[in-house]
Amino acid sequence: MRSANTFGVHFILRMNKEKNGIAPIYVRIAVNGARIEMSLKKKVKVSDWNSSRGLPKAKNTDLKILNGFLEQVRGVLSGYYQEMVMSKKLITPEAIKNMYLGEVEQENTLQSLMEYHNLHMKEVLAYGTLKNYFTTVKYLNEFVLQQFKKPDIYLSELDYKFITQFEYFLRTYEPTDHHKGMANNGVMKHLERFRKMVRLGVKLGWMEKNPFELYKLRMQKVERDFLTSDELSRIEKKVFSVQRIQYAKDLFVFSCYTGIAYIDVMQLTPDNILLGTDGNRWIKTMREKTDTSVNVPILPKAEAIIEKYKDNPRAIAHGTMFPVISNQKLNSYLKEVADLCGIKKHLTFHLARHTFATSVTLSNGVPIETVSKMLGHTTIRTTQIYAKVVEQKVSQDMANLRNRLEENEQIALKVLKD
Repeated sequence: MRSANTFGVHFILRMNKEKNGIAPIYVRIAVNGARIEMSLKKKVKVSDWNSSRGLPKAKNTDLKILNGFLEQVRGVLSGYYQEMVMSKKLITPEAIKNMYLGEVEQENTLQSLMEYHNLHMKEVLAYGTLKNYFTTVKYLNEFVLQQFKKPDIYLSELDYKFITQFEYFLRTYEPTDHHKGMANNGVMKHLERFRKMVRLGVKLGWMEKNPFELYKLRMQKVERDFLTSDELSRIEKKVFSVQRIQYAKDLFVFSCYTGIAYIDVMQLTPDNILLGTDGNRWIKTMREKTDTSVNVPILPKAEAIIEKYKDNPRAIAHGTMFPVISNQKLNSYLKEVADLCGIKKHLTFHLARHTFATSVTLSNGVPIETVSKMLGHTTIRTTQIYAKVVEQKVSQDMANLRNRLEENEQIALKVLKD
């Protein structure tokens, strides 16, 4: 429960500026223990001042007029205070003083914070990441309009309740373009991005407190799906008569054998293919998402797909290795690939990257450190997510260990017999 503010207006004489028995009158504005003083451009004889009341002694007409003026100032300042209380603005002595002087400081709003963040992060974040922030901003705008019946709110209005209400809004949001609402982790990702924007507001000095201090994001652990060797083989062997579906399949298989993400595949050029120190051809590029280097030896199946599209007119026109296609269209065509190949999993292009990490590399004994490097992960912990789901690899490793232990035991028994 929010405690009530303490507010007071007191008139004082500035005795350090007293001259010939006359001193200037100042008003002291106090809010919650903080205070500020300002000159009222009025003077009075020290002998005519009632210190206990903080007002002039009403001995004559001039002093009565001065008395009335000071009471009027008190009323105006109190009115500004009440106005700020009613509008739930952040109340400070400086803010009340500025209102009285007509120097009302423009308080920063949620809209201004979001715009500042996206403008200044444009050169820092990858476009794909920035697009996610645009989506979060869209949901925040819809929520504010629905909850507050206005397009924007002051940052001082952000509190723990706002966050929990926004969370509920996201969880119950009904999209118009598709049927499924947001799962828990989708909601948490939007709140995570919102939290980063709020932290920026605090760092800029636009907010006194971070309303996320008591709020904890609750991510649910999700196992990364991938294709088994059998499922991948089914897709590889299938030939499609429809060119767009065949192209989607080819790009998917290429990623299964390189681990390269969609945006990076679309940006590959012939210049990204270089001879390695081993004399073989490698793909050397930078990850758009993390700006880390990616060096991947070209396996035969990936090489065959590169050769297939090296003379493609659309690719040549764009200067890229493959014809450019949107991620949305690509994933739409991959749904058809899955149906035609009898794959029950939700086939997306990113699933190819998961498949490279699991069925193609880790399951075939490639060390996790090597896989992490090829995927362009900034930390091996990210790669370990894939390692946890490769039960077949764990089973093989334990079977090998079991055999070695049995062999060692037999050798030991033989030594004892001899």
